[in-house]
Amino acid sequence: MEFENDDRPIIVKRVRKVQGGHHGGAWKVAFADFATAMMAFFLLLWLLEAASPKEKIALSGYFSDPSAFTEGGSPYVIDLGGGLKDDQFSGENNVESPNSRIQDQGVMLDEETVQDLAAEIENLKFQELRQTLETRIENNPDLRKYKEQIIMDVTREGLQIQIVDAKARPMFDSGRDIIKPYMNSILKAVAETLTGVPNRLSISGHTDAMTFSGTWDYSNWELSADRANAARRSLQRYGIKEAKVAQVVGLSSSVPYDKGRPDNPINRRITILVMNDKSQAKLKAQQEGDVIPVPEQTVDKIESEADALKAFERLRKTMTRKQSADPGLLFPDSGSADPKATAQPKATTPQDDEVF
Repeated sequence: MEFENDDRPIIVKRVRKVQGGHHGGAWKVAFADFATAMMAFFLLLWLLEAASPKEKIALSGYFSDPSAFTEGGSPYVIDLGGGLKDDQFSGENNVESPNSRIQDQGVMLDEETVQDLAAEIENLKFQELRQTLETRIENNPDLRKYKEQIIMDVTREGLQIQIVDAKARPMFDSGRDIIKPYMNSILKAVAETLTGVPNRLSISGHTDAMTFSGTWDYSNWELSADRANAARRSLQRYGIKEAKVAQVVGLSSSVPYDKGRPDNPINRRITILVMNDKSQAKLKAQQEGDVIPVPEQTVDKIESEADALKAFERLRKTMTRKQSADPGLLFPDSGSADPKATAQPKATTPQDDEVF
């Protein structure tokens, strides 16, 4: 069909151009959430692997009954040790025992464990004190050349500081208690270091095994005691209070440093012991003359052994008398023709100590 007079319909074609524009960042947020969740998951796995069985029980108790941590309980899961589900760690319904108990942490400590922990802490303090004194000597040019004559060890009784003689460098005048100047410098450094330490001191003097060639009434015992007292006076002069000194003793050559060579000059020394709590208690008990209790079991054992010895002694005396009255009783004559001579011992009058 034809259209006349240009009445043909006009068809407009519109081409919509779609450009590849921005289509949102929601996927990025989702991926970030996924990465965070994975990191939290792996952290959870790591914590479960590193946690102890007690900590795992505590976590289980928390998620089973959180009220134990919010209503009058501790807000810390591990510190408390769990919820009400587990009485051992909940902090409630715990039965008191003779042993000391730290309820907040669910830890049981007996007296021996507490003493061991205290001893370890005290040993660490002594190690620090030893290091402080060594550093003080090392930083002092006047004392550095004498450091080989200063021997420090942490022992079972405390920190032991020994100032020993050298062959060409004695601490005292020969046979006297006059302190050499360098020895005073060492004692000054020791006193200034120990001034702030609350522990008490035990000072002992030692000599070698060579016989003292002084007067007849003055020996190495008196000399070692006088030198220990001279060291005490020097320490007090440099700041050590008199009440801090627990004892001063002279031990002569009875405790040599070099046991294989009793005449070695190193045996001539002054020992300053910074006493720990255990050694202080022991010394106090000795000074006060405390009676050491003996367990009942030991007493019974001693009494039973004493009774056995008395019975044996009575038996020995009885057999001795019988043997003296008739020697053939214990040692019969094998050549005797009369068997009654050995079978019939002479009658003896029973004595009081023959009765068992």
